[in-house]
Amino acid sequence: MIIKSADDKQQGISTLEGLHRRPDITDAQREAIAKELKLLRAGMKGEVESAYLIDFDFKSSKNTAVIHDLRLEINGRVAQIDHLLLHRTLTVYVLETKHFNSGMKITDDGEFLRWNDYKKTFDGMASPLAQNERHIEVLRDVFQAIEMPARLGMRLSPAFESLVLVSQNARIDRSKKFDSSHVIKADVLLKTLDNQAEKEGLLNALGSLSRIVSTETLEEIARNLRSLHRPIAINYQAKFGISDWPSPTSPKPPPVSAPARAPEPTPSSAVAPVQARPKPSTQTVGLGAKPACRACGSFNVSIQYGKFGYYFKCADCDGNTPIKITCGVAGHKEKIRKDGFRFYRECADCKTSALFFENMPSAS
Repeated sequence: MIIKSADDKQQGISTLEGLHRRPDITDAQREAIAKELKLLRAGMKGEVESAYLIDFDFKSSKNTAVIHDLRLEINGRVAQIDHLLLHRTLTVYVLETKHFNSGMKITDDGEFLRWNDYKKTFDGMASPLAQNERHIEVLRDVFQAIEMPARLGMRLSPAFESLVLVSQNARIDRSKKFDSSHVIKADVLLKTLDNQAEKEGLLNALGSLSRIVSTETLEEIARNLRSLHRPIAINYQAKFGISDWPSPTSPKPPPVSAPARAPEPTPSSAVAPVQARPKPSTQTVGLGAKPACRACGSFNVSIQYGKFGYYFKCADCDGNTPIKITCGVAGHKEKIRKDGFRFYRECADCKTSALFFENMPSAS
């Protein structure tokens, strides 16, 4: 049974394509946008191919619930899961999709390499198996937070399995010293699960049977998971440091019949400019101009944490700029959450989350 399909990512692609065509951006910005577009399209292609095969095998199943494109947030951690299968034995299969144009290689040490057809060499990449393990850790917390069936007075807990799906046409160079059995072609998923069930030992089989639930309970658990999906709207204009259109250096527009309204003066005490978020129902965030240092006006800033919370640190003049954000709703308190190099502005009352700023990896 299909509980959730993938979110529509076409809006993100259209936004990036529009930014890429703008004549006022720098070559570096255009190159970064092109790279983002390539990654987004490749990821979508892999997810769509895998989703088609998964749906073909499990759409009519009464024993397996399918959730595509599930983003979860709990205890300050985030998991973006490409595909999740939940079986009636409460076995959760976490599936990470990877799309490779030419192929991949897995070394003796379990390192994953991606073939670069342009350079004619392998490039390093993050381990999708390690990525899935982090997803599973988040899922453990999520299952503790949702209602689960009980048996003999004991609350049932799921078992987790990790699988990485690659394109059926991709080449995989496997090491004989590293167990890569959890990396499979997307078109043999059902066969892999069937073989795994046949090879399962007696004790594991009995454990699975002890957790088996009805189809109705399975669907209820899956829908509870779907209700926790927290999609995120990325502000690509802010991510790549692109100003509002038209920029000051853009060609002047043709004259209009009515004079343009003069902009309101900016108070001298203004800090990094951040516009109020639209109403919660829109689930989007407009960040306005790129954050700048209040002392020297430089855009070469990064977010740091100090005695009074998060602030912008200028790499050019070493000045500090306070960060003031608001969702625009009276009584609501919007906060900043850090996730690696990325910082998200979130409002618990609005139940919204959006990328606010991203430090460069070299930033401390």
